[in-house]
Amino acid sequence: MRLGVNVPNFGPGTDPDMLRRWALTAEGLGFDLLMISDHVVITPDVAEKYPAPFYEPFTTLAWLAGATTRIGLGTTVVVLPYRHPLLMARMAANINDLSGGRLVLGVGVGWARQEFEALGVAYEQRGRLTDDHLAAMADAWADESDYRSGGVPIWVGGDSDAALRRTVRFGQAWHPLRSTLPWLREKMPRLRAIAAELGRPTPALAPRITLRITKDKLTGPGRRAGEGTIEQVADDLEQLGLLGAESVLLDPFQGDPEQTRHPESSWEMLAAVAALRNAD
Repeated sequence: MRLGVNVPNFGPGTDPDMLRRWALTAEGLGFDLLMISDHVVITPDVAEKYPAPFYEPFTTLAWLAGATTRIGLGTTVVVLPYRHPLLMARMAANINDLSGGRLVLGVGVGWARQEFEALGVAYEQRGRLTDDHLAAMADAWADESDYRSGGVPIWVGGDSDAALRRTVRFGQAWHPLRSTLPWLREKMPRLRAIAAELGRPTPALAPRITLRITKDKLTGPGRRAGEGTIEQVADDLEQLGLLGAESVLLDPFQGDPEQTRHPESSWEMLAAVAALRNAD
């Protein structure tokens, strides 16, 4: 199983030096992938969760490709309707080529209504636009050799049946965010059923899970995967592997923007997970 890190590319503590430190820390600990999120206009609905500065993902990943040597680079998730699909295809292909084939393109439909309005994109049409963009990007990569995509893997985010269908049609992996293990166990048969219905292979599972290591064991049905003692986290990773997860992205951000000023506790938790892997 590949393990990755969700790196905050936003918030009051984030600047070029901090982004570089995050990338080198993740790579130095032996993680396989670092991924960052996407917003273009920091409207009030976005700022409430992800305050400025917010570093645009493709620009940032191109820079981090030069600051690292081995670790994979990706988006979790880029909002496809925000950009023209041919521009998306070009940027993704170029970053993949410049980084030596290290890009993973996580995609989603988006949620921030005010940001859609600021960009002049129809919020109510975001699902259809995402499907249309994915189809256009696939055509661009297939028809024009100068895109040199090198086969950029696409991870599709979202929880709905429409998202699962989108994953089966266009993605190499399903990329659900911050869920519980029981919920994932309920959803995986549905993903397999949709794949069978469409006559396509079942995509891999590549979830983004919370990383919050606690001293005491956490119990209860609301416990998300990746929360609890280090032993619980280790068991969650094992259970995800049994569900078919080929990659798991660890997200240590707990929702407080001030956390971006002091990443040391996040790095300590990541080091604990890295030690688990090394012990194996």
